[in-house]
Amino acid sequence: MYSKKNTTKLPASLQGYVDSPEKQRKLYRRTLNIVVISQIFGGAGLAAGITVGALLAQDMLGTDNFTGIPTALFTLGSAGAALLVGRLSQRYGRSLGLGLGFLAGGAGAIGVVLAAMLNSLTLLLISLLIYGAGTATNLQARYAGTDLANSKQRATAASTAMVFTTFGAVAGPNLVNVTGDFALSVGIPSLAGPFLLAAAAYIIAGIVLLIFLRPDPLLVANAIAMQGNSDEHAGSAKEMGTAGSGKRGIAIGAVVMILTQIIMVAIMTMTPVHMRHHGHGLSEVGLVIGFHIGSMYLPSLITGILVDKIGRKAMAMASGVTLLLAGVIAAMAPADSMTVLIVALSLLGLGWNFGLISGTALIVDATTSTNRAKVQGSVDVLIALAGASGGALSGMVVAHSSYATLSFAGSILALLLIPVMLWQGQDKSEKSISL
Repeated sequence: MYSKKNTTKLPASLQGYVDSPEKQRKLYRRTLNIVVISQIFGGAGLAAGITVGALLAQDMLGTDNFTGIPTALFTLGSAGAALLVGRLSQRYGRSLGLGLGFLAGGAGAIGVVLAAMLNSLTLLLISLLIYGAGTATNLQARYAGTDLANSKQRATAASTAMVFTTFGAVAGPNLVNVTGDFALSVGIPSLAGPFLLAAAAYIIAGIVLLIFLRPDPLLVANAIAMQGNSDEHAGSAKEMGTAGSGKRGIAIGAVVMILTQIIMVAIMTMTPVHMRHHGHGLSEVGLVIGFHIGSMYLPSLITGILVDKIGRKAMAMASGVTLLLAGVIAAMAPADSMTVLIVALSLLGLGWNFGLISGTALIVDATTSTNRAKVQGSVDVLIALAGASGGALSGMVVAHSSYATLSFAGSILALLLIPVMLWQGQDKSEKSISL
């Protein structure tokens, strides 16, 4: 921690923000606006893999046993990317880390299209790994909005960035037929069509961040911490307490996000395959997944306010209850009922939303600007690995048992969130944040 006596010489471009709380507030608002624009495109990019990734693998592999592999691969790729994006962001700022992450995701989407054209399974697997960089970057972008936020704004800031992912993420699945028809018109397999959209969306998101996210919010936050000219930021850092309590907060936040990710990815991955087996078309699959992704992101602004107002613990427990309901309804849904599947997948997205935003706030609370991006990247690696495991195992569970068994298993796992949060207890930092 740096004291007010720190006299480290800063570049003039940063010093002006360090000396002016008003400029800090304006940069905070501008940062949210830039992140929002990038998230709209980023949401469209991530929707392709979710909607047709498993179906593309089903066609190329000729079996259902490994239909969870695409989700596992791009989620595994997102793990490595999360680590790299976090390290790059900590050292060089959010603009470079997030911008390069989105560009890598776009390159991976182009690779998937080429793999489908060449019917190359090897190229498909490699490209899906790279495509995962976009997923990791899309999630880490939520942290950029929190860099200049105070302790009572953090969840709201993260959720503001996430809510605008909805526009692209909901549009993507509902453009499956349009992008598929376009792909066929230019000699590309129809299931690769959504990845054309993903490539363009990710590349645009990366360019927006590289060009416009300046001055970099994380570098400004670091400069404020170094100079000690912001009582609020210094107070927030002091409020973190001991290193032990910080580690505890990181661990709790990570567990919340890991459990919600496993449950959400496992059930989401196999829903399109389950629907296709029971006669539903691509447009119907796109509609269900569109509702699911909308529920993942659209409630974010309200969720963020609730997390800041009533506390991280309460909303994490609400996540567990919501995911429990989602799993039970998905397991009991008649295979021909679009309405019940939409309800189940919407609850699945909402439960994930509660868990991600409450977990994100716990991580931000437990870190300072000098280690935040690095820790966030490391935690997102664990989240991605958890999602990869859920995606890979989901296909095997369904192939050897049923979609209902998978959904019930998710419900049981969701119950673990409640004892985890009870173990956390009502410590002083939670009380102060909840007020």
